Amino acid sequence: MLTGDVSTTGGEAFIGGHSILRELLRVQQSIGYCPQFDALFEDLTAREHLELYTRLRGIPWKDEERVVQWALEKLELSKYADKPAGTYSGGNKRKLSTAIALIGYPSLIFLDEPTTGMDPKARRFLWNLILDIIKTGRSVVLTSHSMEECEALCTRLGIMVNGRFKCLGSIQHLKNRFGDGYMITVRTKASGSVKEVVRFFNRNFPEAILKERHHTKVQYQLKSERISLAQVFSKMEQVVEVLGIEDYSVSQTTLDNVFVNFAKKQSDNLEQQESSPSGGGQSPLQRILSMLRPRPANTELNALVSEEPEELESDDDEGLISFEEERVQLSFNTDTLC
Repeated sequence: MLTGDVSTTGGEAFIGGHSILRELLRVQQSIGYCPQFDALFEDLTAREHLELYTRLRGIPWKDEERVVQWALEKLELSKYADKPAGTYSGGNKRKLSTAIALIGYPSLIFLDEPTTGMDPKARRFLWNLILDIIKTGRSVVLTSHSMEECEALCTRLGIMVNGRFKCLGSIQHLKNRFGDGYMITVRTKASGSVKEVVRFFNRNFPEAILKERHHTKVQYQLKSERISLAQVFSKMEQVVEVLGIEDYSVSQTTLDNVFVNFAKKQSDNLEQQESSPSGGGQSPLQRILSMLRPRPANTELNALVSEEPEELESDDDEGLISFEEERVQLSFNTDTLC
């Protein structure tokens, strides 16, 4: 909506003092846009793409060659400059889309998942480029499912669930406000000592939640409001030798954990929507008649619904998955805006 790609259904927004409803052309002159899916012509080369967009941007003819060469060098596309875009790898296509967004020195740049399909080296290169852009005083709005990318680039971060903002603030603020306390990771010298460590946590940290349990490693989540770091370290230091602990660490929950918590909400909402019957196939008259029709009370069903679910307790680690696996499973549901 801010770029004019989709018509605005309600509300108002201003970019550089110009309304996106009444002055959209003025707004588009001051923004750069890299879409999620590369809008490239397969038969045009990188140089031809950039020449086309410099003319659309209104760059003076005398400066066109210099601007195109700057973009090719800035995105390290010089060696592919005269090859058709259809032959590029996914990473080079994203680089070219980013270069197009930078043409004309826009004050606001929208990047929709700019590092998709890039290898680690190319991804780090683009991160450094975005940081350089920010240092020049320009603003960058990007969407991403990579929390590592958000921590590397963002000064403020927002998470959307079902198309609505659920949080907005600095990374540390989101960790403090929506995080799950501390993560305690313990590594033992022998696999047999893991059971003793589990018993120790059950006795001394009954509210702790077992998140991972592997050969000689266990990981617990501990709510920060119930215990202080000093108490955690004091109790752990007392049993390091007794329980045969090789090493342990206490850390604040990561941004991944915050993301997973919000992604779960969207997943739950989707399940509810799928399970609830939709009356889209009924005519208005049929819906009115169905509302007027008396419904027999199903006491047996009511009894089942009113029962509280039983809590299952198990000492084994079957079914436990890591936060990273959980994030990957749910990441497609939730968007992160930086």
